[in-house]
Amino acid sequence: MKVLWNEEIVDESEVKIDIEDRGYQFGDGIYEVIRIYDGYMYMEKEHLDRLWVSAEKIRMTLPFTREELSQRLHRLAQEVGLENARVYFQVTRGTAKPRLHDFPDPKEVQAVLMADIQPASRPSAKQNIGIRAGFVEDKRWLHCDIKSISLLGNIMALDEAQQKGYDEAVLVRDGIVTEASASNLWMVKDEVLYTHPDGNFVLPGIAKIKIRELVKALGIELKEEAFTEKELLATDECFKTSSVAEIMPIIEIDNQTIGDGTPGKVTKKLLNAYIESVNLAVQTHRDEK
Repeated sequence: MKVLWNEEIVDESEVKIDIEDRGYQFGDGIYEVIRIYDGYMYMEKEHLDRLWVSAEKIRMTLPFTREELSQRLHRLAQEVGLENARVYFQVTRGTAKPRLHDFPDPKEVQAVLMADIQPASRPSAKQNIGIRAGFVEDKRWLHCDIKSISLLGNIMALDEAQQKGYDEAVLVRDGIVTEASASNLWMVKDEVLYTHPDGNFVLPGIAKIKIRELVKALGIELKEEAFTEKELLATDECFKTSSVAEIMPIIEIDNQTIGDGTPGKVTKKLLNAYIESVNLAVQTHRDEK
């Protein structure tokens, strides 16, 4: 498998990570995941924008421009040749010796970039029937708006939900629903769409940006307001969103059926609109080539 390692595309076996890389030792790094549809990187600009915001929030100096990173990712995509996939890329702060908690001088330590591409397809079967979720206390840190590679809190929450037989975790902090384990969470009540507002408790999702555009076009009322566990259990519809899952209906939470136990009308309308937006973006890209 070919991967991107800083500026070069190499075989995965050639990559050597220093044992004192701060990503390895501290989880000191950031990442993004872009979906590739029919060879097109969907919402690439928004993902790169978020990477730069995350870098600024942790005071990381990125050793490349947006254009340079984009060129490297596209070069990797051409080399790998997968038409439907996801590209994962991360940047760690780099290797500093000796191991100290202090941020090293960016003039002395250069950030390390890596990227790989794996096959990915639309999870249509699950989108058609929905998934089951369970409430899990949100014990993560207070900078959930940073797309950090330090994801131990997220994966512990997902594991807790899965150990109870659920597909997903619905995170709750002080009685307020924040998000799912790795995606934004939404509910529909009386055909009004609700989601937790952006802030340090949730990640500002890229799919969330697209949902904001779609609801305007569809005439769906959106309220970015926090809601409680009780309100969520009494809602008509629930779904989560991410670049990989797209729009995923949640039909049951803590063994309680949401709505009638099937993907709801608003959820399906948004999913169809999301898929149409992907198809339109792909077709526009082809027309411009």
